[in-house]
Amino acid sequence: MGRGNVYVDGSDTDTRTGSAVITARAAASFDPVGRSVASARAFVRDTLQGWGYTDIIDDAVVLTSELVTNAVVHAGTTADVLCLRSEDAVRIEVADRYPEREIPLQQSLRTLGSPDREGGRGLQLCAALASRWGVEYTPTFKQVWFRLDLPERPVGTRTAGPALPVDLLPVTDPRVHVAVVQIDREGAITAWSDAAESLFGYESEKVLGRQLTDFAAWPHTPGTGTGIVEALQLSRWEGSYGIRGADGRVIPVYASHLRVRDPEGDPSTVCLLVRDHERAVLQSPHRGPAPDAATLPDAGTAADPFDTFIGSPAPDDLDGLLQRTVERARDMLDGDAAFLLLATDDETELEVRASTGLPSARQRFARVPVEAGTGRYGSARMPAVHEDLTVVPGAAPLLNGTGMRSVVTVPLKVEGRLTGSLGVAAEAPGRYSNEEALRLQFAADRIALNVESARLGELERLRRGSLSFLVEASDLLAGTLDRDQTLALMAQMTVPTLATWCAVYTIADQSSEPYLSYVLHEDEDRIDGLKALLQRIDPPDPVPTPGARVWNAPSEAAHRAALRTSMRSLGLGEPTRLAAGIGTTLATASAVGGETVVLPLVARNRVIGMLTLGKPSEEHFRQEILELAEDLSRRAALALDNARLYSERMAISQSLQRSLLPPGLPQIPGVEVEVIYRAAGEGNEVGGDFYDLFPIRDGAYGFAIGDVCGTGPEAAAVTGLARHALRLLAREGFGGPAVLERLNAAILDEGARSRFLTLLYGELWPQEDGSAVLKLVCAGHPLPLRLRQDGTVEPFAEPQPLLGVMDDLELYEQTMTLEPGDVLLCVTDGVTERREGTRMLGDDGLMDVLTNCTGLTAGAVASRVMRAVERFATDAPSDDMAILAMRVPEPHKD
Repeated sequence: MGRGNVYVDGSDTDTRTGSAVITARAAASFDPVGRSVASARAFVRDTLQGWGYTDIIDDAVVLTSELVTNAVVHAGTTADVLCLRSEDAVRIEVADRYPEREIPLQQSLRTLGSPDREGGRGLQLCAALASRWGVEYTPTFKQVWFRLDLPERPVGTRTAGPALPVDLLPVTDPRVHVAVVQIDREGAITAWSDAAESLFGYESEKVLGRQLTDFAAWPHTPGTGTGIVEALQLSRWEGSYGIRGADGRVIPVYASHLRVRDPEGDPSTVCLLVRDHERAVLQSPHRGPAPDAATLPDAGTAADPFDTFIGSPAPDDLDGLLQRTVERARDMLDGDAAFLLLATDDETELEVRASTGLPSARQRFARVPVEAGTGRYGSARMPAVHEDLTVVPGAAPLLNGTGMRSVVTVPLKVEGRLTGSLGVAAEAPGRYSNEEALRLQFAADRIALNVESARLGELERLRRGSLSFLVEASDLLAGTLDRDQTLALMAQMTVPTLATWCAVYTIADQSSEPYLSYVLHEDEDRIDGLKALLQRIDPPDPVPTPGARVWNAPSEAAHRAALRTSMRSLGLGEPTRLAAGIGTTLATASAVGGETVVLPLVARNRVIGMLTLGKPSEEHFRQEILELAEDLSRRAALALDNARLYSERMAISQSLQRSLLPPGLPQIPGVEVEVIYRAAGEGNEVGGDFYDLFPIRDGAYGFAIGDVCGTGPEAAAVTGLARHALRLLAREGFGGPAVLERLNAAILDEGARSRFLTLLYGELWPQEDGSAVLKLVCAGHPLPLRLRQDGTVEPFAEPQPLLGVMDDLELYEQTMTLEPGDVLLCVTDGVTERREGTRMLGDDGLMDVLTNCTGLTAGAVASRVMRAVERFATDAPSDDMAILAMRVPEPHKD
């Protein structure tokens, strides 16, 4: 077959990266086994992270996973993965050695098949996520490649503000100091400029190595809802707070924070600080006098404050854009607080995404209904002015308990669709009128499209990251059938990626109560306290309704416990132990004090448990996280139920297998007996080899060692038939030949399920002179070996036909005597046929091992033979093995 190429969505001038020059490459090969898919994902992820291309990692991992799965699972060949880097794109190639599985060149995307059909989904994903992709064939391999363009990265510039008249320029001191302070990842000061020393009065030696929080008065001005620790973690942040100077006074400052990385890759934060009234030095726009309604600018004018700060955050920094929006809205209307909510896709709820002047930790990601009630101002779809919230309680649920009295809210709309709501509130009543609502609505209209564009970009990144997360989760869950390990994986995948803590409840059957099976917290020191708290409250109801539902019981119980602990502390005289108890209780309350949600674990139309996720004090889940958790819960439920079914079947299998083994070896006067049994295959206790030793009548004992053709359950079934038939027939008084002839007929009666059987059966009579008389029938089995006291080894019986092949058997028994000190060794062919390459232990090798066992007990002989067999080859045994050793001990000498 000649070389063929398929190019999709444009053509490349270079068959590898277009016109770009390759600047780096990385390659790896993966064997045709299931675990190679996860290894390939890790290789691509590590490669792109090393190149610094984190923006496209999720897409690359998903596409690589699909294509490598096609190669190693469906095609069953080695997969070769090659990553090529250029200046503006990354190309990844996945090749396999199965060119016959070609895709016709005429086939279009419309004919690739259903996404659920194997074989077409990988190419559909390429078409959806890659900028270019294609398939190439040669006579020896097939290669699928895709190209991901690198997004343009912001260079840190700001949109320039309008030219201002001289009389509108901000007034500053004769000299403006811009302090430069650098903070490491732990919040410690690592750089302190001369301007910082002049502004705050501290010499650098006094502050280096100390925490910035030792000097910050946070917040100094109203409207800063983010904590300083959170602000220092953001990629960009601007706002007001205070710095305590060397003279003890708090100096109001305006700060601009930028997150950077040093040459070693460690993150740090650079803080630019000026006096608060000089904020224009760092702030993009200047807020001049607010225009009245009659002189509002038109859509093309840049006089409104909202025009000039939109470009300040990075294009994909939605949180930064929203935080800047609420700060500008608050300042524009001279409010005490402001908030911005984004609408869900169905426009039924609004989710708090940014606020200033409000307790943001409590409000972030909280949800309120779009339709708050009846009346003109009952919907977030219309501008609303509330002059006094005490007169209309519940009109603004977000402001309950905040002390705000008046509020103006306006909708954010894009092409007539509600996308959010913007509000400004004040502590005094009657602060706002329709004129302020009109100004705020005008600003909201200017910002709505930017906000929606950034929201959609964030949502797309979240969904792609979610897809990558679910691919990894599914692979991990599919890799185990152990129930406890599945529970641990469920919790470890959710904490801390989706939640701060997680608890898994399981339900054994429909009549059982939910049982707390696993608890995990991102802070290991809080796991025990959290588990104790959850064990004291009733578990959530096992409701099969899909989706997450809020569960308030843990937070309520934690708060009650903290309150009781605080009240009991009054008047007690054990301060150390008391303080520790109070600290533990309050820490537990803080750990579960936020929103807690429950997702049902439903598998095969039955609720088998609940997945409980929690946030710390007063925090909420965002809707996208709950949707991802719901998707994960479906996969986890099926994995957990599969582990349950596997455990049940393993328990049944092991119980049945144990029933096929003798209950115990009887004590035979004057004879030492030892048995070693090894069944081949993981989880098998019984296979095709078997043994038995049982009393027949007073002074007479029967013994048997046999090998059924094959291994596994079918062979074990014949094993059970043989062992029970031997005992029954021997105790009915039949001799050895009659016993085996009747067993042969019973095996043949099994029809298609019958299997041939090699069997050594004997009867043993201990004698008063210290010897033992044996009657043996060896039906196709390896001959027993006799070890004499002088070290000679010889076969102890003659071979006869095996069982389960012929109807008419003429068997006979042989009578022999074991003298004191003699050993009789009986084994199955798993011992003699032990192989290492072309070498086999064989009968001669076994005889050599037995020759060196003179004077050993029966147990020592069996152990030495087993060690010799295990050492003969390095691979695990592929056949069952049974060893039966009997020894007549020498009489004790006085």
